[in-house]
Amino acid sequence: MKLNSTVALTLVLLVLMLGAGLVSGMWGFALGHEALKGVSQPDARPTAKTKNYKETPAGTQPLVMLKEADIIKSVNVRKQGKGKQAKADKNDEASEKRTKSLSPSESTPSTATNAVFPIVSKDKGVTLEIRSVQQQQDTLLLDVSLKNEGDQPVKFLYSFLDVTDNRGRPLSASAEGLPGELPPNGESFSGTVSIPTSVLEGADRLSLTLTDYPDQQLRLQTSEIPVR
Repeated sequence: MKLNSTVALTLVLLVLMLGAGLVSGMWGFALGHEALKGVSQPDARPTAKTKNYKETPAGTQPLVMLKEADIIKSVNVRKQGKGKQAKADKNDEASEKRTKSLSPSESTPSTATNAVFPIVSKDKGVTLEIRSVQQQQDTLLLDVSLKNEGDQPVKFLYSFLDVTDNRGRPLSASAEGLPGELPPNGESFSGTVSIPTSVLEGADRLSLTLTDYPDQQLRLQTSEIPVR
């Protein structure tokens, strides 16, 4: 009996498809088996569950039970600390109320009232004087003078002028009219140091420091300069 060519071709294709499926299945199994090497099945035995439950997980600390006596002692210490802090706050509040209740004649005069000008600083024959302080619009002006009674000229770079308030905050300041080199002839040179009032919020007194440039061998420092 002769086979039809179409039937024969169909059978050949089916055989090829089955062969290709079998080869691809075996190849996929081999790849999966190779990829899963080293992976073991989790231990699901009841005894293993109990053992793992008792062990501390990695990266965590074991639970530590505090003693009741230690807890009571810690609470008492915190109570004592809070009591002392509350007492200190009450004392501060009472002191503030007493200060506010003082009449103008009993209150302490301001720094500006007690300030005595000029405020002078001397070092190595060089004298810095703060003669007066006045406010013009939005600028605080310090009237200053410099003189050199030594035997060598002294150079200054006023961009290094250091001005701070009574809280230790650095303030921006600029000097005008002061010489860059101070000759040793004892002549007094006057100028001004300008400070914007916008940076003086909460400040009562100023400190001013000036050193020579570049040697920085002398240090002229004044403090307790009143703002008001």
